Amino acid sequence: MSREELHRCTRIVVKFGTGILTDERNLLNTAKIERLVDQIAALHRQDKEIVIVTSGAVGAGMGILELKKRPTLIPQLQACAALGQPQLVSTYQQLFAARQIRTAQVLLTRQDLKDHDRHLNARSTLTTLLAQKIVPIVNENDTVSVAELKFGDNDILSSLVACLLPSDLLIMLTTADGLIDQFDTRNARRIGIVETVDRRIERIAKDTKQPTATGGMTSKLQAAKIASRSGIPTLIGSGQKPDTLQCVMAGEDEGTLILSSAPRLKGKKRWIAFFHHPRGSLIVDDGAKIALRENGKSLLAKGVVRTEGEFERDEVVSVCDLNGAEFGRGMVDLDSAGFASRPIPVKIAVHRNRLVIL
Repeated sequence: MSREELHRCTRIVVKFGTGILTDERNLLNTAKIERLVDQIAALHRQDKEIVIVTSGAVGAGMGILELKKRPTLIPQLQACAALGQPQLVSTYQQLFAARQIRTAQVLLTRQDLKDHDRHLNARSTLTTLLAQKIVPIVNENDTVSVAELKFGDNDILSSLVACLLPSDLLIMLTTADGLIDQFDTRNARRIGIVETVDRRIERIAKDTKQPTATGGMTSKLQAAKIASRSGIPTLIGSGQKPDTLQCVMAGEDEGTLILSSAPRLKGKKRWIAFFHHPRGSLIVDDGAKIALRENGKSLLAKGVVRTEGEFERDEVVSVCDLNGAEFGRGMVDLDSAGFASRPIPVKIAVHRNRLVIL
């Protein structure tokens, strides 16, 4: 999808980073948030379905507690989130209500998206809200989500929400104008289009230096890779300008557009590929790799050289080549102990209908 075609997108996930929501004291900055709300409201009036994924709860809590640096202990992070989340949502509600737009709070954990029934329920809730022209405001349930606070961030959450729906476009608004090559130098330049997030592009990215935030450009590119493989383009742009979203939807040269050339994955395959932490790995030979990647075959048990980790039948595992590089994920038809037996008691290790090539 080119920039000129972005105006066709009707279902859009927009992620707000902490840096564009708070001030120098780490308190919520209502004036900043109001400018963002104005942009969302303009899209809403054009009958766009908008889902907001918001950061800022921990940052707002830090401001309330007068903390200068993001805590490292889980209980402290949870306390900040518990203090900041009500203030954050209340601010959104008041600003959107003034524009005659209803909002709803949706708090998610990774387990909500991993469990298939809860995954489908979350999707149904979001699509029902959108059908009623309500703007869902999504955040991680940081007060109980230990794993998310410790390892995750809302960049990844935004891409998972985009995959969950699925959306037509993912927009991540941040303090930068996009992906900047040679950042903090005289030769700094914004990269307008990225066709593939490869190692060269990943080396350009820098992690955040903000005391209230996590991730930075590195996590945004990882989120974009998830969306791209699901057939969803990603736009990384500035949340500090008053018209970024309007410029993007008008096809103007704003931010960094990360394209997706992959066909859209079906819902079940999106769930397998991106909503699990693989429980183990299947290391396969070169013949199996070719059969999977080039011929769309199922993974036969005889192509598995060895396994790593412990896993049960029907759990998601990584499929790796002889060098250990992951190139697929799938739901395995045999537990790890079964692969150690001879002969292996199944012919197919991962059926192609339960396999995703990354």
